[in-house]
Amino acid sequence: MKWKWLGTEAILLVLVAGSFWKMGRNSATQTTPPSASATDAGLIQQLLHENLDHRIFSFATVAEATSGKKVIPLGERDSHRRAKAAIEAALAKAIESLNAENSPLRSLRRINEASRFFEDALHASLDAEPDLSCGVPPNRLGKAQRSGYPDLRIVHEPTGDVFYLDPKLIEDNAWDSTLRTFYFEPKVETLKITDNAVHLLAGIGHDGHDGAWKFTGFKLVDLSTLNVRLKAEFQASNAEIYPKD
Repeated sequence: MKWKWLGTEAILLVLVAGSFWKMGRNSATQTTPPSASATDAGLIQQLLHENLDHRIFSFATVAEATSGKKVIPLGERDSHRRAKAAIEAALAKAIESLNAENSPLRSLRRINEASRFFEDALHASLDAEPDLSCGVPPNRLGKAQRSGYPDLRIVHEPTGDVFYLDPKLIEDNAWDSTLRTFYFEPKVETLKITDNAVHLLAGIGHDGHDGAWKFTGFKLVDLSTLNVRLKAEFQASNAEIYPKD
């Protein structure tokens, strides 16, 4: 079976496909095709019965199932040690630079706007390393894409080993918060995981002083051991809720 390797960690992609197969099989015995609303209702009930919001999945399994690319644990091989050391040095340099009195972050209104500055600083530092290259990951269409996970793609040129890096800004009193702060939304054409790679997240702490933030340190996390949850929700935009007519 194509999906046998997923074991008990079959994700929404499999569940939805299974739901459509099941409904298609049942409909073959009916003399009258079900209405669109009946079909939708059946799919909704099937998804609700899966209790998706309360299930835990390995991020490595989710990433591989949606991209076809393996999540490689950070190890002790030379390329891994070299990339890890360079990332840690780049993070320390970025924090020192963006803590300066003349930092461009001093003119920002929201901390979320500071993320782009950290991405740019890390990009520049890592791309300047003699045996590393760093860039914005291309999506499956081959286009460099800033939005979505991951933010940076680092290559150890001598070996071709790939490392994805995603920096996140975290207020110092929120390291143990239970609110959702990591999001991965796989989409077929804009998916940015195109390599077998090490996946790293850099949590960058700050003191929460709006407009005068002091960045206090970082934690580098190997996402190969991360467990994630799926938030299933039905949504609509303002344009759909409040049409002009």
